[in-house]
Amino acid sequence: MFRITKEFHFSASHQLIHLPADHQCARMHGHNYVVVVELSASELNADGFVRDYHELKDLKDYIDTRFDHRHLNDVLDCPSTAEHMAHHFYQWCKARWPEVTAVKVSETPKTWAEFRP
Repeated sequence: MFRITKEFHFSASHQLIHLPADHQCARMHGHNYVVVVELSASELNADGFVRDYHELKDLKDYIDTRFDHRHLNDVLDCPSTAEHMAHHFYQWCKARWPEVTAVKVSETPKTWAEFRP
């Protein structure tokens, strides 16, 4: 199995309003997010790729226009947890590239959430 990943970055604010008022994440705050998309294939295409990295620019454009420097509560139709965002980005990517096998989202250098069906 061949596997590739590509990393994308954006900054945004959010507030987890469903949490108790005294929970730190219930207050509005921001993160420097990292999104990693993983693609896998048992065979390489005619160019020797799982997928050309250049084709993943659509995800960068999507993140830059819809998520970067936005308030995620206004962007997502679900709680803006890293877990929900990993699922959201997975679905968006999978609809475009069938080789997508997982998406990871980091809010801090020490925390990651992953969606992998």
